[in-house]
This record gives sequence, C-alpha cells and structure tokens, in this order.
Amino acid sequence: MDQETIDQSFLSQCLDLAKRAGQRQEVPVGALVVDNLTGQIVSKSFNLRETLNTPLAHAEVMAIHKACKKLGRWRLSGHTLYSSLEPCVMCSGVIIQSRLDRVVYSATDTKGGGQSLFQLLDNPKQNHQVEWTKGPFEADNQSLLKAFFKARRAKPGSGNKPYGERQK
Repeated sequence: MDQETIDQSFLSQCLDLAKRAGQRQEVPVGALVVDNLTGQIVSKSFNLRETLNTPLAHAEVMAIHKACKKLGRWRLSGHTLYSSLEPCVMCSGVIIQSRLDRVVYSATDTKGGGQSLFQLLDNPKQNHQVEWTKGPFEADNQSLLKAFFKARRAKPGSGNKPYGERQK
C-alpha cells in the first residue's frame, strides 16, 4: 500500500473517533498514534475536555499520553500522529516535545491551528521539526464540527455564554 492510502485509512478512523466524541457532547476531534515500522495503532483517543474537566484533554494530547504510557517512554520517534483536525498550539507543542516524526491531519483550523497560524511543526528555530501532511476528509470533518457547534448554540439557555459555564 502507498503512503497516501495508509494515511487515508488512519484518517478515516480519526473521523470515526471524532463522531464518537460528538455523541458524548465533546468537540468532535479524534486522534491516533501509529508505529511507523509496524503500521500498528499504539493508541487512540478523542476530545475529553468536558468529561475530564481539563483544557489539557485534547484528542492529540490524550493519544500521545496513552502511547507514552503504553510504550514506557516519552520519546515517540518512529511514530506518526493522525488527527481529524489540525493540532492547536498546545497540541503542536506536545507533538514537538514527544519527538513524533510526522503528523497527518484532515481539517485545517484557521483560528487555532499551530501550523496554519505559527508554522510550529516544521519551524527551523525549534529543536525538533515534525513532517506534516494535510490529508483527506476535510469536508467531512468540517461538516461534523459545524453541525456540532450549531447544535450547541441552538440549545435553550445557551445564550452567549462559553460552553461549560453554568447558568445562574
């Protein structure tokens, strides 16, 4: 199989994880870490910020954390992170720190993407650069995100308050 077909297969699984996140009222983003040598999935996750009540529980960070625990090390060289959405600045920092070789994502995040806004992943000023690829399924992931946030805004009593802030 060529790399493009492999990437498509893993990004399809990220889309499925994103759908699961949305069903749990989490922002629909899914991610997985794959061993480059074996092609095996080491870990997978989806957003869990609402469930765990922490801003750190992005899909990418959770998948990286699980991979590190499973492998018993913090360096993930020899691995690729797949995500349904372009990693944000925080996630890009974790990706760089964990020494991942490559990132493949579907939907560009023009408001919060670490690569789109700041070119963090392949910045030569960093001590580690990460190869990145824009993969397929952008329209599917964008539709999923738009529908999720449209439904959230339509909920009675949601007003203009940030999600998670309780009404008094």
